[in-house]
Order: sequence, then structure tokens, then C-alpha cells
Amino acid sequence: MPAKLSVNLNAVAMLRNRRDLPWPSVTGLGRIALAAGAHGLTVHPRPDERHTRHSDLPEIRALIDDEFPGAEFNIEGYPTEDFLALVEKNQPEQVTLVPDDPAQATSDHGWNFVAQAAFLTPIVKRLKKGGFRVSLFADADPDGVNAARDTGADRIELYTGPYGGFHSDAAKAAKELERLGKTADAAFKAGLGVNAGHDLTVKNLPALAKRIPALAEVSIGHGLTADALEYGMAGTVGRFLKACGW
Repeated sequence: MPAKLSVNLNAVAMLRNRRDLPWPSVTGLGRIALAAGAHGLTVHPRPDERHTRHSDLPEIRALIDDEFPGAEFNIEGYPTEDFLALVEKNQPEQVTLVPDDPAQATSDHGWNFVAQAAFLTPIVKRLKKGGFRVSLFADADPDGVNAARDTGADRIELYTGPYGGFHSDAAKAAKELERLGKTADAAFKAGLGVNAGHDLTVKNLPALAKRIPALAEVSIGHGLTADALEYGMAGTVGRFLKACGW
């Protein structure tokens, strides 16, 4: 089965937040994305709410529950106590833990699983006890996979930023793709599922899907939102689903 597509709504929220107005509607565009075939919605609610606001989360949860019960809600973020409480209040199907500093513009690296195992393990245990699937943001590094598994997580999410960043250098992109592929191979061997996200586009997705055919999910925000300005949200979701192999 091809990788499922989760539409990250942060870029939509950031555009909305430029004005004290309710448009573009985060839930409205989420509805269009799900109606067009997206399998889920992702948000990254940072402490300063510069992208998704905390008040968006119950609305997205209600949208999925009321209109698209087969879809999934994925909340990602750095696991402070406030973040964990937000997750427990809004009950996503999946929680993706990222090692972000609050001041970062966007996620730009994965966890050091060996060094941060003692920090992550009790958090993963708490989330698993709450019934959430847990995914951990990971660099393209096969050596860290066993330590990721030992935290109790269900999946890793491959950080594909470097791969996407080589959009004008095919040789470097191919090398980075192989690093991602080898990390996925190691994760599958360790019993983990594999997601991927960051700077994925309709151009670079097919090669990723071919190299990692058992990829479970891709979470895409910036590139998808940029394309939506040209093709519309529904048309863009269709393009990305096709790029995933649907």
C-alpha cells in the first residue's frame, strides 16, 4: 500500500495569522484536503502559537470525528508538559515528537536517540499508556534506530529536509535518498514503522516511495501549501496522492 498523506496545516495557519481575521480557515482547508482524499491532518502547535493555535486543535479533532472518521489527526511538537497536556486534551491518533527549540522557524534535525533515551522513554511510555501511536523525528542515520526502538516508540519519522534541499543537485539528492533508505531498512528490521516529512514535493516523492515501498505516511505542509496557491487545495492533494502512488 502506498504511503498515506497527512496534510500539515501550519503554513495555512501562518498565513491566517498575518491578519486578525479568520481566513484562510485552517479547518476549512483541512476539510477540502480530506474531501480530496488526504488520509489525515498534521499540526505543530508551538508555544508562541505563531502557526497553529491551541484553539485550532479541538476544531480539527471535531472535523475529523464528525465528517471524516476514517482520517487521522497527528500532533507534533517538543514534549514539554504543556505539549503533553495539549495532546491528552485533543486525543490525536498519532503524536510525533520532535527535538525543536521553541525559537526554531521549523524542524531541522532528528533526535539523538542514544543521548536522549532517558528523556524520551518515560514520555513515550506515558503517551502509549494514553493510547496514542508515537513517532519520533529521526535523521537519516541507521545507527540510531535500535535506540529509537528501545524507547518504546511505534515509528520514526525520517527528516527529509536535506533530501528536499538538494532539489537542484540530482547526485546529492540520490546520495541522501540512499541514506534515508538505509535508515528505513534498519527501522523495519528493528520492528518500527516509518513515516517521512519535510520539504517533500510532487517531484521528489516518487523516488522516495520507490526506495521505501513500505513507507507508512508522509506529512507535507510547505510544498503542498505552495502548490495549493497554483492548483487549489483539492487539486494539489490529488497531485500529491498520485506522487505517493495512489
